[in-house]
Amino acid sequence: MTSNWNDFNDADAQQSGFDLIPKGTIAPVRMTLKPGGYDDPAQGWTGGYATESFETGAIYLAAEFVVTAGEHAKRKMWSNIGLHSKKGPTWGQMGRSFIRAALNSARNVHPQDNSPQAAAARRIQGFHELDGLEFLARVDIEKDAKGQDRNVIKLAVEPDHPEYAKLMGVPPKTKTGGGTSGAPATVSASAPYAAPAAPQRAPVTGKPAWAQ
Repeated sequence: MTSNWNDFNDADAQQSGFDLIPKGTIAPVRMTLKPGGYDDPAQGWTGGYATESFETGAIYLAAEFVVTAGEHAKRKMWSNIGLHSKKGPTWGQMGRSFIRAALNSARNVHPQDNSPQAAAARRIQGFHELDGLEFLARVDIEKDAKGQDRNVIKLAVEPDHPEYAKLMGVPPKTKTGGGTSGAPATVSASAPYAAPAAPQRAPVTGKPAWAQ
């Protein structure tokens, strides 16, 4: 029998909401970028992905992270990835460090690997390569603007982490060794790394072959 539209006595009680994911939890995530419409072609910031803060003038990428597997699957978190701050270089350096680690995690590159293949895997043609990037991340907790605790992503978990191979479903690797060790998982040791600009979910994005 259909519930009466104006009688809410039989409606389910409201849920209190999700408990926070415990601090330090490691989980696979998919990162998507909310376009902010800010471009600076001189910096290579095109496609409208960056956002400028009206309050501080800081430039950042507004990122959403969705847990893709495990007990916290489908949970969402939001964090900003710093590009530039008028206060100094620290904000942008932190953002660059995070993106480097996220690329290492997504493309299975050891952080200490300085081979040509590894170096190529840490380069992107544009922010569209980060939109839809899947990698391993560590969940953190911080206060929001209202003083409430919320989950955030601040660190990407790279292939030198003991849990990386198991959680990403790839063979363990070391910094050195023969063959393609240290190179991106889908690229041969002799081939230069190039991310094809295949169309993704929107006209302004591109999803490389390794991420499909």
